[in-house]
Amino acid sequence: MSSAGPTLRDWLALAALPGLGPARLSPLLQRWREPESLAWPQGWLAVLPARLAQPLRLWLDHPTNSPLEASVEAALAWQAENPRHHLLHPGHAAWPVLLDQLPDPPLVLWAKGDLSALATPAIAIVGTRKPTREGRDNAAAFARNLIARGFGIVSGMALGIDGIAQHTALQVGGATVGVLGCGVDVVYPPRHAGLYRDLLAGCGLLLSEHPADTAAHPRFFPRRNRLITGLSQGVLVVEAAEKSGSLVSARLGLEQGREVFALPGTIHNPQASGCLRLIQRGEAALVRNVDDILAELGHWTPTTAGEQLDTAPSEAATPPVTNPEASVGPHAGVLAQLSDTPTPIDVLVAACGESVATLQLALLELELEGQAAQTAGGWVRRRG
Repeated sequence: MSSAGPTLRDWLALAALPGLGPARLSPLLQRWREPESLAWPQGWLAVLPARLAQPLRLWLDHPTNSPLEASVEAALAWQAENPRHHLLHPGHAAWPVLLDQLPDPPLVLWAKGDLSALATPAIAIVGTRKPTREGRDNAAAFARNLIARGFGIVSGMALGIDGIAQHTALQVGGATVGVLGCGVDVVYPPRHAGLYRDLLAGCGLLLSEHPADTAAHPRFFPRRNRLITGLSQGVLVVEAAEKSGSLVSARLGLEQGREVFALPGTIHNPQASGCLRLIQRGEAALVRNVDDILAELGHWTPTTAGEQLDTAPSEAATPPVTNPEASVGPHAGVLAQLSDTPTPIDVLVAACGESVATLQLALLELELEGQAAQTAGGWVRRRG
């Protein structure tokens, strides 16, 4: 490796090369990390196939004549427009070194928010987008207790278990990293606009391997999952059906050498069947509380002794809130319409005078805050 090595501009140009896929990239990155084995740029140009070496050489010699330059300049302009915009690459001070273990690591990560979130050892919490009430409670309790033990939470900002875990982490002042299947300037799913805003206001960081304004696409999410597990010391599956994307994350975690954990659930809950299958096959350790996770991660020492933890996560129904009414904020009017009897969405629309979209966002935020829950007949208010 040369004394200088690739600069940020160089990494951005490499990332913009069409056709530089994981099969070609991974061995090059491995060689680059070995001193003097792949100098920049001569060594790279020598081993890249002609179809990749030629456009890279053109950019190196005459950047203004290269189509790669537009991508490079756009990325640098995005980073310069806000001090909380970051472009991470191998060798960057904040680069997550765990990603170097992946068979197909990214070249560049677009980051938005607090980079210190990457400095905390993390557990990935994943699960179904349609959790049961017990699943929601468990996701919140495990996230809260892991934060208390000095871990951060990594997840995919999806509806359901992902969002509940990350919301809880922020609520108790912990670090969380949201890995996206779109650009970091894109709010997806739209219903998580509140979580997106809270994450950027708290100890949170958004990460993506796509440029900032890239729209979400189904083909991006399996690739996104490998980064969720790759950034983590272990993967906790809270609830997952037999054919769930969370089981893909569990498989990726196993392939990456990460510890995989699953909550057992009841045999009568379809949303627990995937977790039971993981445990049955010996692919995940059965866990009942955070101490079970720490027992498997014996090389990580808990933080402050004597901290009070929830030993029965299913009984910890809601994350602690100092002032529940204050946490509801502008949604107090919506909450006032809810009771123990399920209220359909159309009735709420008429009572509150809000659009369906506005009301759905308010209800989601109330659900994430533990103030409301969706049932078969509509929405109910959660007590306690």
